[in-house]
Amino acid sequence: MHPIRKKRLTIVGFLVAGLAIAVGLTTYALRQNINLFYDPTEIAAGNAPVDVRIRAGGMVEEGSVARDAGTLKVRFRVTDYAASVPVQYEGILPDLFAEGQGVVAMGRLNDQGLFVADQVLAKHDENYMPPEVAEALERSSKGQHKAADAEEAAQSTAY
Repeated sequence: MHPIRKKRLTIVGFLVAGLAIAVGLTTYALRQNINLFYDPTEIAAGNAPVDVRIRAGGMVEEGSVARDAGTLKVRFRVTDYAASVPVQYEGILPDLFAEGQGVVAMGRLNDQGLFVADQVLAKHDENYMPPEVAEALERSSKGQHKAADAEEAAQSTAY
């Protein structure tokens, strides 16, 4: 092989190897930063990964907010009206956080089914709801309507 050709082949080989390493490191870094969204029904069904950073969203269940006296620890339940998930958060909650309002919590689900949040986001006005939360609520309400329709049909045929 000609020396100049061998030199070009070596340079191309190093460029390809460098590009492969760069793509591999970028893919690894992006994979670590992905936060998948799960609604309470999926979490309650066991479809959410344990001890992996995820987002959970829905409505704060009425009467479920319990604050720990003397600390910033708070527990509440997030629901999509089909299922609910207990959430624990330690920190200052957003000003718009309230029962019956939409939230998205970011954190990890533990072995006991408790979602330990490290960040809680509340909707910013009465017209906005995170798209994932709106979709989850719509899915669960359609499921309730289908179940109610099936139950109603079964009752009407029983008479």
